[in-house]
Amino acid sequence: MTGRLQPNPLPNSAVRQESLRSINLELVFRHIAAANRPISRTELATVTGLTRPTITRIVEELLSGRLIIESSVAHNGRAGRPRVGLTLSRTGPVGLGLDIRADELAICVVDLSGTVRHLSFHRTASRDAPTVLADLAAMARTTMEAVATDELTVVTATLAAPGPVHDGVVQSAPALGWRGVQAAGPLRDSLGIPAFVNNEANLAALGEMYASGTTDASFVYVSGGLDIGAGIVLDGQLMRGTRGWSGELGHVTVYPEGEPCPCGSRGCLQTYASLPVILGKEHPPTGTTPEAAIINQAETGDPQTLAALERAGTALGIALSNVLNILDINTVLLGGSFALLSSWIIANVRAEIDRRVLTASWAPIAIRPAMLGPDAAVIGAALTSIDQTRQHPTTWLAQQPHPSWS
Repeated sequence: MTGRLQPNPLPNSAVRQESLRSINLELVFRHIAAANRPISRTELATVTGLTRPTITRIVEELLSGRLIIESSVAHNGRAGRPRVGLTLSRTGPVGLGLDIRADELAICVVDLSGTVRHLSFHRTASRDAPTVLADLAAMARTTMEAVATDELTVVTATLAAPGPVHDGVVQSAPALGWRGVQAAGPLRDSLGIPAFVNNEANLAALGEMYASGTTDASFVYVSGGLDIGAGIVLDGQLMRGTRGWSGELGHVTVYPEGEPCPCGSRGCLQTYASLPVILGKEHPPTGTTPEAAIINQAETGDPQTLAALERAGTALGIALSNVLNILDINTVLLGGSFALLSSWIIANVRAEIDRRVLTASWAPIAIRPAMLGPDAAVIGAALTSIDQTRQHPTTWLAQQPHPSWS
């Protein structure tokens, strides 16, 4: 993956007070992170307003802390000897992401540049919260040991959970049978590093935004799988809602008198378009993912599977039409399982959106599979984890054996 995390807005000028030297360090680091090429010390002095001696001291601290490296050259567009450039390190701190899927657990490691350094999966059929969290922790410990051989240190972990999350607690995940599950605490205790939990659709939307390299995008990311969620991005900003619980598209009512839903309501999108519903009562063959089983059945013309995919696309189109009429967004990304099944559902999704969205006749809605497919959430979780260090590099430096800053 080549997408990069986008830094927060930078101050217009440097803060020179000695008591705020860490702010200057973060300012310099963010400029290095935001640059799309190696940047020289002279350029850093110009864009930050800091003196050359201050830039030299900060650069030495970042180099010794393995946050940046010296590149071969940084051209300034003029004749003469090229300057040594500075860019993000490929070793040092990395972020770890975890994801719970229909029949497997996923884990991902991303470095400071936003590059995926590790991605692996573990098959599981368990939905029991303690068992799942223990399995995730075991995967994480194994991965942390493996990447350490490449001089990578996992600093933060983030779990993508299918449902509303608050303060490390998965409030409700009907597809898993979870309610009020404390997930961050067990992971933190087991791994010995900060651990967080966030909604998987939101994390997937962030992953897609970073992968595209677009910071001002507006789109609805729909995550299909165990649950159905939506990550809504407006002008590059993720809409989280008052309590961070927005985007529960799976529990939007599409048929008021429809099928009962595990959430307690009726006719939710979840009951027509989730992966288990499309798959039906058939269990995928050993070693085969639910998505692969559905695709195989669809390609062989199985009438029940084709009918289930048609119903799923229609229901998804109805639910999305309501969102698009309210928010006036012109792009829908089909992610998670929907990315793999898009060939069979996208026509019905488009038909309902064209029929129901007021502006569709003169302002067509783009509907396409997401770039990262089913891996968007776990990559987004890892990106979110490393972003903690990108925004606050002094925290990492303070933990090094001989930090030079204070």
